[in-house]
Amino acid sequence: MSDVRPFRALRPRDDLAGEIIAPPYDVLTEDEARTLAKNRKSFVRITRSEVDLPAGADPHSDEAYRKAKENLDRFVADGWLQLDEDETYYLYAQTMGDHHQVCVLGGASVEEYDDGRIAKHEFTRPDKEDDRTHHMDVLDAQVGLVFLAYVPTPALKALMDEGQREPAAWRVRTEDGVVHELRPQPAAAVARWRAAFAEVPRLYVCDGHHRSAAASRIHRLRHPTSEAAGLGAAPPLTAHFLVGMFPSDHLKILPYNRHVKDLHGLTPDGLLGAVQAIGWGVAAGGPPAPSARGQVSMYLAGTWYTLTPGASLRSADPVKGLDASVLQDHLLAPVLGIDDPRRSKRIDFVGGIRGPEALVAAVDQHGGVAFSMYATGLDQLFAVADAGQVMPPKSTWFEPKLREGVVIRPLSE
Repeated sequence: MSDVRPFRALRPRDDLAGEIIAPPYDVLTEDEARTLAKNRKSFVRITRSEVDLPAGADPHSDEAYRKAKENLDRFVADGWLQLDEDETYYLYAQTMGDHHQVCVLGGASVEEYDDGRIAKHEFTRPDKEDDRTHHMDVLDAQVGLVFLAYVPTPALKALMDEGQREPAAWRVRTEDGVVHELRPQPAAAVARWRAAFAEVPRLYVCDGHHRSAAASRIHRLRHPTSEAAGLGAAPPLTAHFLVGMFPSDHLKILPYNRHVKDLHGLTPDGLLGAVQAIGWGVAAGGPPAPSARGQVSMYLAGTWYTLTPGASLRSADPVKGLDASVLQDHLLAPVLGIDDPRRSKRIDFVGGIRGPEALVAAVDQHGGVAFSMYATGLDQLFAVADAGQVMPPKSTWFEPKLREGVVIRPLSE
């Protein structure tokens, strides 16, 4: 069972939400963040506070963290962010074209994260953990949503349908054309939401591994013993962390494509021959995007090819059987010399939102070869997490992205 708690959100004043909510901190360059910060109400002034420091300032410095806290306090003092009176859950809806997705905002259990009941599928980097921990500690608040998924239940489906009939506190269309809506849930429904999540056996981290790890570290730092709350007392606010929980049937996963900048000394014909020699089926003139799991589309020297791995290249292992793993293990590493895709400077990863045309442009302008992938399924992500294994780098691309500043979860009363 999952212990998901309601919380008192510090959130944008309804009429200012469109000016405040901002793209995730880690998808913005410094120049993009500084452009957004020309709007003094933009939440990037809290998530990317170096925008208020001289150009080139260290975003991980003590000065930057203090500036983030100063900006958060000013947003509250100026009335741009307001604290709700009561604890509740919130529905956060996004519409991108004909795709509509809704998540429940609440507080997930640090204990369940630590013991693996909230399943992870990525390693975390110590430097990024340190950054998110320091940011959270100085702000004394959780400001970034951890993106979770769950297998829907009848009770949660019914509550989701009911909750979406509540009036939206605000509705905003952002610059990318995505419509965002926030619906605080009525007090009468809070106990039902909590009981419904208690029947969910497992939550899965889709994005936000560093934020969730930071929340765990903050809790251990502030409450090093499990008895911190006392018998029968409410747990400290650090015992839960801010999450957006999506039913798995709501989510849209796009592929994460690859561009290798050179042919590792091979000619195009030499590359094709090496790929076939390893055991790939190669068909020229294929579509620029694979039509099924188990295929990869390759763009080389002006032509698209469909690659199909032979039986000797396939695996029933939940990680080794992923298309990204098969491509890496049986083509990128042995043929193109990309032994460590996390660190190699010879490979770029291209989000599926940009389409195959971005791959064509990259190869035509800069050379090399590109690979258009079939989107990883949530069933595959769940299988990897359930097995306690780790996804290959850059396996999934979720759209639309969750905005920051939609809600904030304070860590002190």
